[in-house]
Amino acid sequence: MTTTTGSATDPRQGAVVNTAPERPPLQLVPLIALSLGYFLVMLDVTVVTVAVPDIRESLGAGTASLQWIVDGYSTVFAGLLLLGGGLGDRLGHRRMFLWGLAVFTLASIGCGLASSTAVLVAGRLVQGAGAAFLVPASLALLQATYPDRAVRARAIAIWGAVASIAFGAGPVVGGLLISGLDWRAVFWLNLPVGALAVLLTLRHVPAPAARPAAGRMDPAGQILGVLGLVALAGALNEAGSQGWTSPTVLSAAAVGVIALAAFIVVETRLETGLTRNPDGRRPLLRPSLFRRGAFSATALVGLLISLGYYGMLFLSTLYFQQERGYDALRTGLALLPSVCMGLIAAPVFSRIAARTGPYVPMICGLFLGSAGFLGWLLAASDTAYPVLLFALVATGLGQTMTALSSTAAIIESAPADGAGVASAVFNVSRQVGSAVGVALFGTLTATAGHLTDGLHISAVIAAGAFLTGGVLALFARRKNAALRSS
Repeated sequence: MTTTTGSATDPRQGAVVNTAPERPPLQLVPLIALSLGYFLVMLDVTVVTVAVPDIRESLGAGTASLQWIVDGYSTVFAGLLLLGGGLGDRLGHRRMFLWGLAVFTLASIGCGLASSTAVLVAGRLVQGAGAAFLVPASLALLQATYPDRAVRARAIAIWGAVASIAFGAGPVVGGLLISGLDWRAVFWLNLPVGALAVLLTLRHVPAPAARPAAGRMDPAGQILGVLGLVALAGALNEAGSQGWTSPTVLSAAAVGVIALAAFIVVETRLETGLTRNPDGRRPLLRPSLFRRGAFSATALVGLLISLGYYGMLFLSTLYFQQERGYDALRTGLALLPSVCMGLIAAPVFSRIAARTGPYVPMICGLFLGSAGFLGWLLAASDTAYPVLLFALVATGLGQTMTALSSTAAIIESAPADGAGVASAVFNVSRQVGSAVGVALFGTLTATAGHLTDGLHISAVIAAGAFLTGGVLALFARRKNAALRSS
């Protein structure tokens, strides 16, 4: 669709003619290619969870191995995101997207052929590495492919909606594949999707114009960043099952905090040194990015929405299974009104964002989600399902609207040559928030005495997280407006 911003009368013919340039059309094929990559990443977050009982029986996996099959993927994904974003900024985002797709798809073959628990765990870890390379590159390619702000808002809406559908459909798709075939089918599904994404990318996604890289690589920052994020993500994942005072959790958290503190020192010195020595090593992450108020606030919003939403999604899954006696497939269907809100959020976001920018829908989504979490206070063991629909719909719609808006805002607030790292920071923030939410809410539920008591306490915390995010979004909007007017 084309739009105009002004018109004039042709004095010779008396006709009204357009004086504004036409808005470029939304090219669908590149968007499909980039969305398929993100689809694979999000699908594999949830599709494996329903396969756990069959994997245990087939491979004789123990509890610790099963946990790493599920959580090892997200741990490596979070740990390598900064590295993946930095390599994309330096080596080219199209190249990193294709490498990520190839690694992810080959790792899926390894998972499908796994004859032991160790091989399956290794395959899941490599899948996480592939995901960490392709996700920042996917978002950076969206920015380069759709430079027009309104068109990019539509593209991000579709890209995010596909991911939301994949995440929500994971348990249902997994249940259907396992009931019709076996647990290995959840990994074989990735092959045709990954191959199609590679083919479409090679043919229809152009490489952005090359930017000269200033300085040399930053090996110390890369090692410290990966070590710190993997240790921290691993500690948060283990905290949910072993407890916050477990020696393993405390040791991993200490390693993570120390490594990340050293990372900040190294990156700050490198960035300061570049002003005096332009040919020196280039920092993996420029600390000056966080001096941009809109960038920092948006990154923190990403953490808060994941903490609240995914923590409550974890508890609501337990609620339907343990309190209501639902099986895995019925639980997935019960959660669909929440996890598939991308179908509604995407068109709403694209229409609003095209007119106002990303911050207005972000603010609306955060306040809507905050109200929705309070709806979980009505949950009891005998609460009628329709009573919970407001909580499910409002939290799902609010979370998805905010995630789409934050994705658009984070790349607007970052410099063009740092799109990969900026998107990686946002995704790290969301991964950490999700891990904190699941671990924290799981601990609260375990100590509350009854699942619904923990659910109610966690719902209030989630509502507070979204409300805090709403205040931050108002701040980010003012900062962004001041930046654009200067």
